[in-house]
Amino acid sequence: MNKAAHPEQAHGGPRGTRRTRRARGVVAACGSAAVLAAALTACGGNSLEKEGGTSADGGSKGELVVGSAGFTESQVMAELYAQLLTKAGYETSISKLKNRELYEPALEKGDIDVVPEYAATLAEFLNAKKNGPKAEPVASSDVKKTVAALEKLAKPRGLKVLPAGKAVDQNAFAVTKDFADEHKLKTLSDLGKSGEKIKLAASDECEERPFCRPGLEKKYGIDITDIDPKGVGTTQAKEAVKNGTDQLVLTTTTDATLEDFGLVLLDDDKQLQNADNVLPVVNAEKAGGKKVADALGKLTGTLTTEDLTDLNRKVDAERQKPKDVAEDYLKEKNLL
Repeated sequence: MNKAAHPEQAHGGPRGTRRTRRARGVVAACGSAAVLAAALTACGGNSLEKEGGTSADGGSKGELVVGSAGFTESQVMAELYAQLLTKAGYETSISKLKNRELYEPALEKGDIDVVPEYAATLAEFLNAKKNGPKAEPVASSDVKKTVAALEKLAKPRGLKVLPAGKAVDQNAFAVTKDFADEHKLKTLSDLGKSGEKIKLAASDECEERPFCRPGLEKKYGIDITDIDPKGVGTTQAKEAVKNGTDQLVLTTTTDATLEDFGLVLLDDDKQLQNADNVLPVVNAEKAGGKKVADALGKLTGTLTTEDLTDLNRKVDAERQKPKDVAEDYLKEKNLL
């Protein structure tokens, strides 16, 4: 991831970039809207051909297609959703598409029935689709207001937004543990008060995005001397902070490899970031019924940011399969 954003959050920026970067094992056909039908089939889902009548409880044959973007977290979430829906009595399949630009239109058309999403990022994506790329932002750090804005944008498109959970994948900033200990840092406010000059490893967009350099300087008073364009949470970016070339790195709250680099997150104590809580979004006609909502709601009410980080770690660091990681988690939480 995503979302995720690194700078996609409040206006359609890098979360998409970051999530594309983390993509693994995506079929090449998935990269083009022109071959969407082929992509859905090639990536493991059903073809786009309708199979008969539809209903809010999963179509005429109780079949549901769960959408997944091309990065670890989305693939794990899709597996979690699919396994819960299978338990609820549906026949499920997972269709992997590269990014939101491909899977969101497919969700509107009913070619995909369910996707794991991020409240603020999707709200701004739909806001830009409706009102243009320079539209006034509708997302904020307030999850209730952000979800309400998302619901308002989603409903006319035939989408239903299910309740958001506690798990959040949003922009975050990290320093080395040694640097934090030396300067007594726990929050971004602490970093600003320290007066330290900071070189920030991030994406190119960080220079202008309000949640990145401008926000860090204005809201927290952090003295940023330069942006090192190494990407969002990339190995190169984290290595640069680890070896002291840079002092701060833009990553995400569910980055599972921070400890490997001796890094720790600083708390966003003034809520610079938008509320990118994880939540299911469904095609209202085909999957908008109570049965689907109840099945997915069990996970939404259980999953935490820490859980999501650990699930990512098991896939990215331990090389376990998303399907197995999802199954183990659901069994551990007595959801399967």
